[in-house]
Amino acid sequence: MRPPTPTPDPLADASRDALRRALRAFGRNATSFQLLERDFRVWEDGRGHVVAYVDTGAAWVAGGEPLAPEALVHEVAEQFLDAAHAAGKRAAFFATEGRLVTSPRFHRLLLGEQPVWDPTRWEQTLSGSRTLRAQLRRAHNKGVSVRRVRAEEVGLNTALRTQIDALVMRWKASRAMAEMGFLVRVEPLLDIEERIVLIAERGTERSTAREVVALLSMAPVYARNGWLFEDLLRDVNAPNGTSELLVDAGMREAAAHNARWATLGLAPLAGPVNPWLGRVRTLATPFFNFRGLQTFKTKLRPQSWEPIWLAAPTTTPSWRALADALTAFAGGGLMKFALRTLLRGPRPVLWAMTILLVPWTIALASVDSTRWFPAPWMQWSWVAFDALLFVALLNGLFRWSTRLGLMLATAVTTDALVTAYQGLTWYAPRATSVAEQLLTAVVTAAPLLASVVLWGTWRRNRIINRTNP
Repeated sequence: MRPPTPTPDPLADASRDALRRALRAFGRNATSFQLLERDFRVWEDGRGHVVAYVDTGAAWVAGGEPLAPEALVHEVAEQFLDAAHAAGKRAAFFATEGRLVTSPRFHRLLLGEQPVWDPTRWEQTLSGSRTLRAQLRRAHNKGVSVRRVRAEEVGLNTALRTQIDALVMRWKASRAMAEMGFLVRVEPLLDIEERIVLIAERGTERSTAREVVALLSMAPVYARNGWLFEDLLRDVNAPNGTSELLVDAGMREAAAHNARWATLGLAPLAGPVNPWLGRVRTLATPFFNFRGLQTFKTKLRPQSWEPIWLAAPTTTPSWRALADALTAFAGGGLMKFALRTLLRGPRPVLWAMTILLVPWTIALASVDSTRWFPAPWMQWSWVAFDALLFVALLNGLFRWSTRLGLMLATAVTTDALVTAYQGLTWYAPRATSVAEQLLTAVVTAAPLLASVVLWGTWRRNRIINRTNP
């Protein structure tokens, strides 16, 4: 029997309706409500059971476990595998809670853990944490207050919608990595009628109006009578304790809805992960602070931690299934995502550029000026320029400003144009060996890449500073 085929249009009304029905009946995973986001396609088994997935080109990566009765989860998952195989694709289930592994066709890889609370016990948790109470007082003392957003307040072109959109833009600009999709797409107002959306506001010296400095968007987990604290966004200048204040309000809202389960979502690579994933956690810290996120969630005193897994067919190695999942998050090829991240000018890249300037400047001062420069003064002019550039970059890493960023980007762009001209007219004709030709190409291309990175840094910081309260 031929496996059921996927619905071709992920946004088709019939597919979305089937997904919504399955969510309400079987949505148990913390990530289930996120399957409504625009990345996902819908596969149906013909009996009202659904798998929502992202097609990476080579694989179908599902978000969580199938939306089906617990007794049928394995059967539906195996049918999905068969459908993927028939389409010439690999398949994997990302962010599952362990049920699939009891099928002989699956193995699993620990991705991390998610903290869990009973919202009806939040007052007890709060009374037992002096640190948490102190954080709430700090935010209150800075004039921060929290309220729930009504759907009619955030229609298109409303004042509050404009403020929230600006907050989301600033938050995205403050991230080191390029924007991702799949289960981490930031759409805090999606299906707001079903969500709890809270905003933190404070007054400013310039105006008596209240301005939005942070937001918490909570998504329902229907089959658990619970809530996922999905998007917790704050301005870089929001007072200390603002995030905790939003979590406090969120727990109270969940308790008011008689919820007995809530989570802040996956803390990636937390817990006893595979040793090679532990090394990834350490190496990737400059771009994503895994331990910092886990520490923040731990400070909120969860009652327990639940393991979250990647489930894949036994025929697919763990590293391949994880690469497929990362490709889904990247919204395309991993190399393209890495390039988009690089061109944003994240702080680790700026540090690397600054450090590499030291050996480069020393090497520049040491080469034979009669061969590689039309005149000695040109060599020492470049040495002086790079030395000044090092000082300016170092200063920017500690005290970045929009004006300094503009000066740096303009100066390095000018450097790139002059270097490209010299590379074509002077360096290239004198490069006689393959090694020298390769070095000439690197020397010519490096300032151009550096200029693009600096313009990316300038644009991101301009977004943050231009619209920040």
